Amino acid sequence: MTRTAAATTPRFALPVRLLLVNQFAVNTGFYLLIPYLATHLGSLGMSAAVIGVVLGVRTLSQQGLFLLGGTASDRLGPRTVILAGCALRAVGFGLFAIGESLAVVLAASVLSGLAGALFNPAVRAYIALEAGDARADAFARFNVYAQAGALCGPVLGSVLLLWDFRVSAVVAAGIFAVLTVAQAVVLPARPAARRGGSILGDWRECFTNRRFVAFTCVFSGIFVLQNQLYLLLPIQAHQATGSNAIVAALFIVSTVATLLFQVRITRRVSSWARGPVMAAGLAVMGAGFAAPALWSGLAPVLVATLALAAGVMIAHPLVYDLIPSFGPDSLAGTHFGVFYLGSGLAAALGNTAVGWVAGFGNRLAFLLCVAIGLTGAAGAMWLHRRGALAPPQREVVR
Repeated sequence: MTRTAAATTPRFALPVRLLLVNQFAVNTGFYLLIPYLATHLGSLGMSAAVIGVVLGVRTLSQQGLFLLGGTASDRLGPRTVILAGCALRAVGFGLFAIGESLAVVLAASVLSGLAGALFNPAVRAYIALEAGDARADAFARFNVYAQAGALCGPVLGSVLLLWDFRVSAVVAAGIFAVLTVAQAVVLPARPAARRGGSILGDWRECFTNRRFVAFTCVFSGIFVLQNQLYLLLPIQAHQATGSNAIVAALFIVSTVATLLFQVRITRRVSSWARGPVMAAGLAVMGAGFAAPALWSGLAPVLVATLALAAGVMIAHPLVYDLIPSFGPDSLAGTHFGVFYLGSGLAAALGNTAVGWVAGFGNRLAFLLCVAIGLTGAAGAMWLHRRGALAPPQREVVR
């Protein structure tokens, strides 16, 4: 963890501090296992098609059920849902350690995906409600802790694989089991925020809020472009160098940039008008893809990677900060769930479109990414001019 982030974290309330550390551990446990899952399934004799189904089931179980997790957070209290999610992921990852049949592996995929659908919106809703005036700053640090975990996880996983994949799965399951117990003991309970009305009524309130739906459509572009760190940029980097190691270097560059600059950037822009700032973030993300669209080689890919990281650092914490402001606090979890559901669908469709266009040439795919970023920036400015991005009135954290 960076010294700057760790040194100033204690000013947050206890639940926020715990959930920041929780996210570091969650990403460490996740990334020490999932990047190596496909190779393990292949060693069990499963075909590429079957492996694709298993990975797809995990993603669908998570992305498709975010709304369920968000609603559960509002109705049952975020602490309960966070504990349930961590416990389910411990079980799911444990099944990966012992399972060799397709049925067991599919069960593990469903449970681990459902776990993410539960605790992801619940954690964000808890932070949003608990951080108060420091919400944007809290989400900036949340991103730092998450990135640090995403960096440590694959490294730890590669070391554990020197023994066996099952060792990695057991360690990952153990991390989530420890998180479950630790949070059950230490994380304060927060009463359920939503008591009256129906669940369908809650969903209707979110889906019929035109401002929020437009907000979700515009800023889901962040996730479409961010996913190119897993799709288009690695392909181009590998073609430029012929080395698989360079793919890992892209992630390291992105993560290190986030660790060094995320909190500073968020503090600098928090007092500025939200719409133009978030539009600038999307524009920077999109504009970065112009480099590999115009020039060949590794340097343009690195430029795009850094621009992607910079745009996310500019816009992402402010997006999280605004999501709960589209409705009452009692629907914060549901709003996060709807936003993640929409973003997941957008990322799936976006990856499909980018992959299809890449069949006609990578340069065209990069130009499509430029268009996505600039279109999103224009959409953000449109929402700003309509007053849809006005933040709640609260003091700026310095």
